[in-house]
Amino acid sequence: MNATLTIVSDEDQSLTYLTEARKHHTQAVIAKHLGVGVRTVSRWEARQSRPPAYLSHALQQLLPFPETSTEAGSFDFIDLFAGIGGIRKAFEQIGGRCVFTSEWDSYAQKTYAENYRDGHPIAGDITQVDAESIPDHDMLLAGFPCQPFSIAGVSKKNALGKAHGFACETQGTLFFDVARIINTKRPRAFLLENVKNLISHDKGRTFDVIRRTLTEDLGYHIHYRVIDGAHFTPQHRERILIVGFREPVAFDFDALPMPPKGEHKLKEILHRTDGTEPVLEWDESRFFDHKKKRVLDKYTLTDNLWRYLQNYAEKHRAKGNGFGFGLVTPESVTRTLSARYYKDGSEILIYQGKSKNPRRLTPRECARLMGFPDTFRIPVSDTRAYKQFGNSVVVDVMAHVARLMQPMLEADTLEPELALRFATA
Repeated sequence: MNATLTIVSDEDQSLTYLTEARKHHTQAVIAKHLGVGVRTVSRWEARQSRPPAYLSHALQQLLPFPETSTEAGSFDFIDLFAGIGGIRKAFEQIGGRCVFTSEWDSYAQKTYAENYRDGHPIAGDITQVDAESIPDHDMLLAGFPCQPFSIAGVSKKNALGKAHGFACETQGTLFFDVARIINTKRPRAFLLENVKNLISHDKGRTFDVIRRTLTEDLGYHIHYRVIDGAHFTPQHRERILIVGFREPVAFDFDALPMPPKGEHKLKEILHRTDGTEPVLEWDESRFFDHKKKRVLDKYTLTDNLWRYLQNYAEKHRAKGNGFGFGLVTPESVTRTLSARYYKDGSEILIYQGKSKNPRRLTPRECARLMGFPDTFRIPVSDTRAYKQFGNSVVVDVMAHVARLMQPMLEADTLEPELALRFATA
């Protein structure tokens, strides 16, 4: 059957969004949201003129929040140590359906539930979840915490010539819960995410236990790579990704498109002060003053805090250390956004000229820096939001990896000889 490709222009897309928005809002509401006159919206509706292409995104924000589909996707996945759902978002974009979620932090649960409405409850402590009770799935996602493993018991068993496995080596760590679920449910694939230092953690012992557990004990074929988010967003953020498949497949991290670092600039995610900053129904004026066209003053550092940070940086410079604040401009690529950003914002401070102290990013700007769209709702306090985005993933990185994995996730069957090998092992 021949497929016909329909190309929709940005202007046509804007008209489509306008038509849908008018089903839910008056012309006055739309005009206020876009910063135009009511007559302008009326002319667009009458097709006397077209809304500019650049307003397509702002018009999309007026559409009702989409309910997550409960229909079967092209594959099912589970979301462990889910945080606010950054990895999930990437795999939903390629047609996956989330069938189980686990996240222990109640504030992260609140943000997650506000943004993903799929009917299943969020499980809390994964250590208390019976693996058998988890729905069958094709893909396991987990941004598990990094913990040291005790090798004393393993060494003793080795000396006695006794067998041991992942339950012995990983018991008491949260990675153990990832391993026991993989062992019980045998998903087709998994994606694990962690900090770059996982490889060198505890002199390499931690990663060695993880590698041997996944390959020797569980029988999966793994691929891993440290990827810097700066290829996809204006932020240096190096994280290790471990991809595993139940059967050998033609997966290769080298096939991942990697735009040059520095191609994306901070100005892409900053609030726009030229009058084009969208008025988001769920943010209202929480972060940005649309009348004055500027970020709220509360994000500018106080004189005392700015003086402290400068003195702190000078003290360490005198000692030859590199500690200090990270002052950036719209043309910069930032340092890594951390969960401690709420304390003083020192790793990413926006320069506001010589006559004004620098400011923090707003939570909405943090969301954009991590690759979350403006449709992503922030229902928690600024402090909690900073922690959540600082602990999250760069969605764009995950989206590229998801697309690379997609053919293996949608393949119809396993290789017969591999199915036989696992059945008889």
